[in-house]
Amino acid sequence: MTDLILNEDDGRLAEQSNEKGLEHAAEIVLIEQAKEDPHAFGVLYERYVDRIYSYIYYRTGNQQDAEDLTARTFFKALDHISSFNNRGVPFSAWLYRIAHNLVANWHRDRSRRRELVLEDQAHLPYTSANPERLAEASEAREALLSAIRQLPDDRQQLILLKFSDALPNAQIGAIMGRSEGAIKSLYHRTLLALREELQQRGFA
Repeated sequence: MTDLILNEDDGRLAEQSNEKGLEHAAEIVLIEQAKEDPHAFGVLYERYVDRIYSYIYYRTGNQQDAEDLTARTFFKALDHISSFNNRGVPFSAWLYRIAHNLVANWHRDRSRRRELVLEDQAHLPYTSANPERLAEASEAREALLSAIRQLPDDRQQLILLKFSDALPNAQIGAIMGRSEGAIKSLYHRTLLALREELQQRGFA
């Protein structure tokens, strides 16, 4: 019975792996087409524009600037797509890297402190209309946001990539220029720091 369960699990894992492999192969074909045909790039744009916009918006906290930087990200990607080589790094990681560099320049130009503005995207964990429970949820959310804003820039970026798009450690590492192991270690330390900060604020 145990062998059967293991075989079924292995089958599902293999099927998921095959699906990801097919999706990756299809995307590589699309990227090669986009190098010759700008219309094919439009498909890539539609696939990733919402994710890139959310990432930039969280990093800037300003809708107008986020829209501008998102457009610049894709213009730059289109302009340089001929230099994109498939070396095992997902196309989305390349886009995030472009966006990261543009946002970093944006902050340097304005000498602003980097902030995460998650309020517009955050969802309360309760559906009850009970005012007391809603107030408690809001208070906990604000405490978490405040704790995140006090993290170093690299840890803020890590938390954002981890939760805004649920990216795997390997892809986050490609975006941040670190190894998968380094990202895993940094993520663990960041969660511990957040937990300690929240406990000091009276949250379990």
